[in-house]
Amino acid sequence: RSRYSNVFDGNPTWNDITVSGGELFEWDPDSTYIQEPPFFLDLSKESPPVTDIIDARVLAILGDSVTTDHISPAGAIPTESPAGRYLIERDVLPRDFNSFGSRRGNDRVMTRGTFGNIRLKNHLVPGVEGGYTKHFPTGDQLSIYEASLRYQKENTPLIVLAGEEYGTGSSRDWAAKGSRELGIQAVVAQSFERIHRSNLIGMGVLPIEFMPGEGVENLGLQGDEVYSIQGLQAGVQPGMVVNVTAEGSDGSQKKFSAKVRIDTAMEVEYYRNGGILHMVLRQLITDE
Repeated sequence: RSRYSNVFDGNPTWNDITVSGGELFEWDPDSTYIQEPPFFLDLSKESPPVTDIIDARVLAILGDSVTTDHISPAGAIPTESPAGRYLIERDVLPRDFNSFGSRRGNDRVMTRGTFGNIRLKNHLVPGVEGGYTKHFPTGDQLSIYEASLRYQKENTPLIVLAGEEYGTGSSRDWAAKGSRELGIQAVVAQSFERIHRSNLIGMGVLPIEFMPGEGVENLGLQGDEVYSIQGLQAGVQPGMVVNVTAEGSDGSQKKFSAKVRIDTAMEVEYYRNGGILHMVLRQLITDE
């Protein structure tokens, strides 16, 4: 009681912060720590129909045991990274960058940092470590963030291919949030860590598993193909099987089946709404 009795007036530095008051928080467009999150922008009252994923490109091919820290690092922000350049453009000195973990209230920083771990190995750019990829069909090597912007400008959906135990480690929410903001619509992996699989669905990103014994290598997938995932439009069901077609630049096709790792009826509703945040807000609007 003695420690908490002066919680509202015991810290002069905290109390000196100027606030506007009012019922709604006033977002500061110049803040590099807190920005209005993008997840509710242009939200429709009704959930849009689920469609198949057609003509998608691969943003990354990753191996086994990719952790949530590989996907969304919490540590230091590299100066030459997209997130570092974003902060420098806003007159933040490198000594004041702090960490990704401290800036997790700013989606502009966190999205730029997604797949930005300096130890990430993307098989699309062999021999290169860090958050880089190859843009198709140009073949340009870019940061994963810059490539995602180019793909989004081209209205190209994105997928990630991965090995076993995708998303191990801490249950870092930005690993799923950042994936969504990069334009990734599905992750096709040999297996998923339990919590990250759930978090992906909660952000409207579809987790799909290769059939047992199958994966990137034995299916001969290169990552430069155009991918279509079909069967979703007919109605998403727990544990359903979808048909995946990977079409090469020469017109050749590789076709395989894969299992959707939506495991419950409630997860179907999350995905159908584009994520749990959208579903909850739509329920609140309906209740009113």
